[in-house]
Amino acid sequence: MPQLSLSGKRVLVTGGAGFLGAPVCRLIRERGAADVVVPRRAEYDLTDAGAVTALFEQSQPDVVLHLAAEVGGIGANRDNPGRFFYANMAMGLNMVEQARLSGVQKFVQVGTVCSYPKFTPVPFSEASLWDGYPEETNAPYGIAKKALLVMVGAYREQYGFPGIFLMPTNLYGPRDNFDPSSSHVIPALIRKCEEARIAEEQSISCWGTGSASREFLYVDDCAEAIVAATERYDSPEPVNIGVGKEITIRDLVELIAQATDFNGEIRWDTSKPDGQPRRVLDTSRAREQIGFQASTSFADGLRVTVDWFREHLGAAERARAS
Repeated sequence: MPQLSLSGKRVLVTGGAGFLGAPVCRLIRERGAADVVVPRRAEYDLTDAGAVTALFEQSQPDVVLHLAAEVGGIGANRDNPGRFFYANMAMGLNMVEQARLSGVQKFVQVGTVCSYPKFTPVPFSEASLWDGYPEETNAPYGIAKKALLVMVGAYREQYGFPGIFLMPTNLYGPRDNFDPSSSHVIPALIRKCEEARIAEEQSISCWGTGSASREFLYVDDCAEAIVAATERYDSPEPVNIGVGKEITIRDLVELIAQATDFNGEIRWDTSKPDGQPRRVLDTSRAREQIGFQASTSFADGLRVTVDWFREHLGAAERARAS
C-alpha cells in the first residue's frame, strides 16, 4: 500500500470540530502532525471562494481532509433540498480547486452512502454507484457529493491531483446531533425514547413502516478508516466505509427502546417516508486497499451513545425543565 506519513505535516480538516471531525483530528495529532488546522464557519464560509482562498493562504496545508457538509435526516433533507445541494457543491468546488492551486500532497473528499441509486443491489458495491438515481428525499445532497467524485477524478486525470473519495455509511456515536429537527435516525430515536421514558408516556411514534434497513458505523471506527485511507490509499476509485451489516428500522427501534429502558408501545406513522428501502455496503475494497475493518460492535457503540446522551444533553434539559 502507498504510504503517506502525517508526521510533521500541516493538516487542514474542514468540519474538524464536528461529530466526525473531532475524532479524525485526534487521530491525526496522534500520528504526529505538526499542526491541525480546523476552520470555523464564523471565520471562513467555505461556500465563498474568496474565504477558501484566504484559508489556504493562511494555513498553507500539506494535506487536506474535507469533511464539512450540510446534511440531516430524512425530514431535514426533504425540507432543504436546494440549500443542501448548493452548500455541499459550493464547498467542494472551492476546496478542490484551491487544493489544486496550492499543490497539496493529499486531498481527501468524504462523500456519502446517499449517493447510491435508490434500488442498488445489496450489498452496495462501488461499481453500482452510477446505475440509477438516488432515493428522492436525499438525492440533492447525494448528487452534490457524487459530483465531487467526478471532480476529484477529473482533476487527477488532468492535473495529477492527489485526491481520493470515501463513502461512509450512516454514522452514530457520542457527540452526534440530537436535534429532532435535523438529526439522523439513531440520535433521533434515542432522544425520543429517553424523553418518553422520563415523561412516562405510553407510546412513541416512528416514521414509516419500519421495514427499511440501514447499516450503522461507530464514529470512531469511521475516523480510523479516514485516517488510514489518507495514509495508504491513492486511487480515483471511491471506497465504501462501513461494517457490511444491516438492521431493519423496526429492529433498531426495539434495540434503542431496550437500551433506554422505554417500555411503551411503538407506533408506526406510515404516512411518513421510509427512505431508501435497504442500505448495506460491500466493504471489501476498504479491507483490501486500506486494511480497514470496523471493530466496535453495535451493542457496545449504542450503549456508549445512550450513556453520552444521558450525561450531556439529557441532564442539561432536565436541569432547564426544573
